[in-house]
Amino acid sequence: MSLQRIIGVMLLFFLTEGTLFYWLVPDDMVGRIVPHFTLAFVLFAALYRGRHSALLLGLSFGLLQDLAFYGRILGVHSFSMGLVGYLTGLLIERKRSTLLMALSMIGLSTLVYDTVVYFVYKVFRLTDQTYEWALSQHIIPSLFLQLLFALALYVPARRWFEGSLKPKTEEDED
Repeated sequence: MSLQRIIGVMLLFFLTEGTLFYWLVPDDMVGRIVPHFTLAFVLFAALYRGRHSALLLGLSFGLLQDLAFYGRILGVHSFSMGLVGYLTGLLIERKRSTLLMALSMIGLSTLVYDTVVYFVYKVFRLTDQTYEWALSQHIIPSLFLQLLFALALYVPARRWFEGSLKPKTEEDED
């Protein structure tokens, strides 16, 4: 799949995480679980396309999230998503990613992403909650959702990202 189609799929998941997702979650979990579906695709890009693609996707979709959902400070999610995508791509550079490695990197990267966002909010005094409270109430439940989403889309995302790197042959052009 080409990068334009991958961006289209990411836009679809961006719209889903802001609209349809909250209809499917029970009312008492709406404030606790925050979906990061586009972050999962940024991390898949880091695993299968490289750190530079993940950085660009993370910066652009993070800024889109800043503008659409989290308007308190512009750039927090853009910075965090770009940073996490770049660092994940740097750690996994030139290594064959298995399912367990991909899920562990997505879990660790999601934890780092939410932690960076929390501490930026803490520095600018936009939250007065402790990190332990944020970890138990928001970060861990969102982490489990992120891992389930990544597990469900591991095989299609791997095919899409690895397929977008292959050059076209004469048979593909016909």
